[in-house]
Amino acid sequence: MRLTIGVLLAALISPLAQAELIDEVNDRGELRIAVQADTPPYAYRENEHLTGFEIELGQALANELDVRVEFIETTADDMLPGVENGKYDIALNQTGAEQKTDGALDLSQPYGRKSLVIPFQKDNPAFESAVNNALQRIEADGRLAALEQKWLEGRAANEP
Repeated sequence: MRLTIGVLLAALISPLAQAELIDEVNDRGELRIAVQADTPPYAYRENEHLTGFEIELGQALANELDVRVEFIETTADDMLPGVENGKYDIALNQTGAEQKTDGALDLSQPYGRKSLVIPFQKDNPAFESAVNNALQRIEADGRLAALEQKWLEGRAANEP
């Protein structure tokens, strides 16, 4: 009898455990983005408000996904583990395409002149597709180039 109940519970819980991240984001109506608020010109506080390249890019991504955005300030040590365990949906933290995540996370397609990528939870193909499509639209219509020009050009000496 206990085995039957256990099997039934496992069958009911399994579909929930395999929910796609894009469905969670849509159900919540919000994209949770981890940022470090001390990395100008990428993300920093100015007059008590977050600003910078990553903040404006995150807003553009959320708009393309048709959800609100929530920026969550975190530390470098918590950022990727927080994405891995679902505390954050993505991290915007100047992750380069060449950086390794030890297979714990999946990465978006590279974007921009610096070939940055966006880390997110592993095994979420629909979310990956949605993020990559959003990045392609932001790049294709010139918004990405405008953000890079606004925030990154002429600031090479300040970049991490």
